[in-house]
Amino acid sequence: MVTTPEPLPRLRLRVSAAAETSLRSGHPWLFADSIRDQNRPGSPGELAVVYDRRNRFLALGLFDPESPIRLRVLEAGKPRKLDAAWWQERLERACALRRPLFDDQTTGFRWLHGENDGWPGLVLDRYADTLVLKLYTLAWLPRLSHLLDLFRAQFRPARIVLRLSRNLQPAALQHFSRSDGDILVGPPLEGPVLFHESGLLFEADVIRGQKTGFFLDQRENRRQIESLARGRRVLNAFSFSGGFSLYAARGGAAALTDLDISAHALEGARRNFALNQSHPLVSACAHHCVQADAFDWLSQNPSPRFDLVILDPPSLARREAERAGAIRAYQRLAALGIRALAPGGILLACSCSAHVSAPEFFQTIRRAAAQSGRPSLELGTATEPPDHPATFPEAHYLKAIFLHFEPPPPSEGPF
Repeated sequence: MVTTPEPLPRLRLRVSAAAETSLRSGHPWLFADSIRDQNRPGSPGELAVVYDRRNRFLALGLFDPESPIRLRVLEAGKPRKLDAAWWQERLERACALRRPLFDDQTTGFRWLHGENDGWPGLVLDRYADTLVLKLYTLAWLPRLSHLLDLFRAQFRPARIVLRLSRNLQPAALQHFSRSDGDILVGPPLEGPVLFHESGLLFEADVIRGQKTGFFLDQRENRRQIESLARGRRVLNAFSFSGGFSLYAARGGAAALTDLDISAHALEGARRNFALNQSHPLVSACAHHCVQADAFDWLSQNPSPRFDLVILDPPSLARREAERAGAIRAYQRLAALGIRALAPGGILLACSCSAHVSAPEFFQTIRRAAAQSGRPSLELGTATEPPDHPATFPEAHYLKAIFLHFEPPPPSEGPF
């Protein structure tokens, strides 16, 4: 006689007093070292319930035994049944926030921004008719078929591409037979995906590119650069595929220099410019590419030659231990960028390092400006765009500050 195995009891966790307080305050993570008691081993993607010291429900979330973030919270405060209606409601809530933000001139943006939209450890980006699903926890992989059903019904995409955080890739391949860049839905890709942003045409390498193929989070800052670029000679340091540069060209920049250490990135910038040659201001703008380390190149080229300098480096602090060094590097980079500015020039300095707070970063750039001895006017600061909301401290990562360095006063004549 064949017997059916008894179902496992619900995974139950009890946590430290500090973790209870954190979960009650709305923080979406439970770390492994905060767990004081666990009724049995859990598997990736299993739903686990957290109880407080009085045996009251505290939170429900996705369990990941392979991650220091052991639980990613889906519901807190009051228990709810996570049925089909719950998932659909959560997806629709995030979509409703984005629909008013974009029209057919912008077909690249973020539908789901992880914990901030109630989808912890999961990002969903749109590039025209292609969706890119990026996962930061193994907990979603056992639920992949359910996710695909939801996304196909909601968005009707031509394809869905899977991207995996680097630390997940070995386990995902071994235990779930999934690899970074897998096409989960739809036909193969023969090249980059083309999409529109503010009416400009860009390509995104959704299979192998950085993030999900493009830096969607800098959209609002690119728009600001367009409004400032007319007649200016522009340096775009750490240019990647030239997003800032293309906006500057459409804004009437006189000349553009893309500076990046990656030949592959610069080739992407050239292709993006070629895609937009029908725009008269883009085709009229002189576009140059320089392959070099930005710190080295700026150090070796001290003469002011640019009217607008954009500094958008990759993260300089990937862990807390690197924070102090990153702050020093940001100040040095800003000083080099200011030195490259002609009188009356504008500096945009950006940071995507979550371990460096916005106040720390802004103060660092202001300090570099003050130490330059050149009078400057702060035009404004910016953080995450509306399709990348930040609802808890660790979600704040993007910072940008615009500074206008005033031209010297006219010299007084003899009379």
